[in-house]
Amino acid sequence: MVREPLDNSTPAGPPVVAAEGAVDGHWVVRAQGDLDSDTIDPLFIALWEAAPGHAVVVLDASAVTFADSSFLSLLIEVHRRTELRVAAPGTVLARLLRTAGLDRVIRSYPTLEAALGDPPRGSGAPPAPPG
Repeated sequence: MVREPLDNSTPAGPPVVAAEGAVDGHWVVRAQGDLDSDTIDPLFIALWEAAPGHAVVVLDASAVTFADSSFLSLLIEVHRRTELRVAAPGTVLARLLRTAGLDRVIRSYPTLEAALGDPPRGSGAPPAPPG
């Protein structure tokens, strides 16, 4: 009897990095979907490559549906290399950042526009009003 190999792989969903590029002088990476140890690599690459070349990197998290400790570790590592901002985190992601204490280290903004409107730290310009 000949057996076919089992295919235990799950179908690939949409990519976790939806888009990236310069917006108003900042580098923006738009993430989406579940961010865990199985899916984080494309986001890791996008943020890691952006960090050395940009004073401010904004992670648009408006379409992130789940994140685990691998995501938190990535945020910490990128924050050590550049000014990282998290834009539009949903309720679950905002709670995760608060629980981990990252909300005191990495700035979060209610919208992408608010994150883009705030001047870089140390620029001497006053922060933009909350959006």
